[in-house]
Amino acid sequence: MSSSSSSELILELSSKSFDGYQYIYSHDSLTVDCKMKFGIYVPLVADKECVPLLIFLSGLMCTEQDFIIKSGIQRLASKYGFIVANPDTSPRSCNIEGDDDQSNFGEGAGYYIDAIESKWSKNYQMFSYVNDEFYELLIKNFNVDINRIGIFGHNMGGHGALISFFKCPAQYKSVSAFAPIYNVLKCEWSRNAFIKFFGQDEELWKEYDACELVASYDGPMPYAPILIDQGSNDQYKDNYLFPDKFIEACTNASFPIQLREQIGYEHDYFFIMTFLEDHFKYHKNEFEH
Repeated sequence: MSSSSSSELILELSSKSFDGYQYIYSHDSLTVDCKMKFGIYVPLVADKECVPLLIFLSGLMCTEQDFIIKSGIQRLASKYGFIVANPDTSPRSCNIEGDDDQSNFGEGAGYYIDAIESKWSKNYQMFSYVNDEFYELLIKNFNVDINRIGIFGHNMGGHGALISFFKCPAQYKSVSAFAPIYNVLKCEWSRNAFIKFFGQDEELWKEYDACELVASYDGPMPYAPILIDQGSNDQYKDNYLFPDKFIEACTNASFPIQLREQIGYEHDYFFIMTFLEDHFKYHKNEFEH
């Protein structure tokens, strides 16, 4: 493995797990102007050949730790022979007044957007971080098959995965999500954040709303309908996530989705863990077509 001279990787953790290794790396990000950490599982097959890559985006209040500790991702990444990488959810330790006052804004809540308001625009460039710097870092430093890259996520990260797919169709072969924020224009959490990141002009917000982006999507269509899982007992579903709005938007755009309501499940990692292999199967199927 080589390191990019512009963003040298520092190994923070290396642990053997199943037929591969779970790593945590840090690097100095030029995009968000701070030290960033990410988790990455690399199966041993990647020592011999290029393998598919899945990027997972975590939800509100998470770090790079949550997904690799709570989901059981290592077993599935080893079984399917995928590299699976997950960045942190926001810049950290930037010493911006107010960036750690609320759990749904600032540190741990970057919403995978590029802020334009001057107070936040230097550091909160998470859309560009994920889809430019982090994406290129993974390709340069690991044995990734660039024709088989998928993205998925949970909650705020599900929103991030959907908008990344719609806005960067040449980069991602597939996308899926667990209980994403489907409609950020309506969600109280994201409205609070977007006012600070973008100001009051909601036309600017639409550039990061999956319901708005699907209407104008003109990239390659998925082989199978996009897979989204939603728990029926999710306490945030009706007042913060708005799956019905996304179903309506996709229907109007004739864009194929399979939104499965999973009876009795909530908004937690027990829910993610239960259906995670279905998402691996979904991405594998997309990679093969």
